[in-house]
Amino acid sequence: MRPRALIPLSPGPRPGRDPAWVVVPAGGRGVRMGSKKQGLPVFGRPILRWTLDVLEATPQVAGVVVAVPPEDVVSWRRRLRGCRKLRAVVAGGTERQESVARGLAAVPASVGWIAVHDGVRPCITPRLVASVLEAARAHDAAIAALPVAETLKRGLGGWVKDTLDRDGIWTVQTPQAFRADLLREAHRRAAAEGVLATDEASLVERLGVPVRLVPGLPGNVKITRPDDLPLARTLLRMRERRG
Repeated sequence: MRPRALIPLSPGPRPGRDPAWVVVPAGGRGVRMGSKKQGLPVFGRPILRWTLDVLEATPQVAGVVVAVPPEDVVSWRRRLRGCRKLRAVVAGGTERQESVARGLAAVPASVGWIAVHDGVRPCITPRLVASVLEAARAHDAAIAALPVAETLKRGLGGWVKDTLDRDGIWTVQTPQAFRADLLREAHRRAAAEGVLATDEASLVERLGVPVRLVPGLPGNVKITRPDDLPLARTLLRMRERRG
C-alpha cells in the first residue's frame, strides 16, 4: 500500500492523460567545464538541441520550456528555431531550482502533468521519457534512477571512515515527472521556507508524496566535466547510426 501524503492537499480532479510539458533547466555557467555545457557542439549540434530532439520525438510530450542564462535568451531562441514543441525560452536563475521555477511559470495552468529534464542529459530516449510519464500518471510522481552497483565508502581526510550498505540505494537521473499541482506546490513551499534541493523529487518528498522509481539508463550521462563528453559523443553517434 502506498503511504498517504503527510500534509493536506487540495489538488482538485485528477488530471487526464493529455500529453505533458517538460521544463528543461539549462542555465549552468559551466564552471567545471570551462564553458557553458548546454552550448557545446557535438557533431554540429549543441548539446541542448540534442536533448530537445528527443523530446520532439516523444509523443507523450506536448510542450517544452527551456531556462537558459539570462544573457543567452535571445541567442537560444534563434538557435532552437525549428523545435516544434518549444513553447518558451526563459531566463534561468542563479540556482537550478530557480531556473525550474521560472520554467514552471511559463507552463499554462491547464497542463496537468509536468516533467523536468536536465538540458545536459542528451542521451535519453523517447521510451525512457514515456516510461517516467506513465509511472507519474499512475503514482503522481516518478523519477528515472538506477540501483547503485559500486561499493560505497564514506571518506574523511583522505581515508576510508566506513563502508556503507548499498542495498536499496539508487542514483537519481532525469526525467522526473509529477502531477503539475504537486510540483508547483512543492516549489512554492520550498521558496517560502528557503529550502534549496538538487532535484524536484526532493521537494515533492517534502510534501509527504511518495515518488515512484523507474529504471533509468546507464548511458543517461549528465555532462558536467570534460571527461563526460567522449561517452556522450559515442552514444549520440550510435543514435545517429540507428536513425
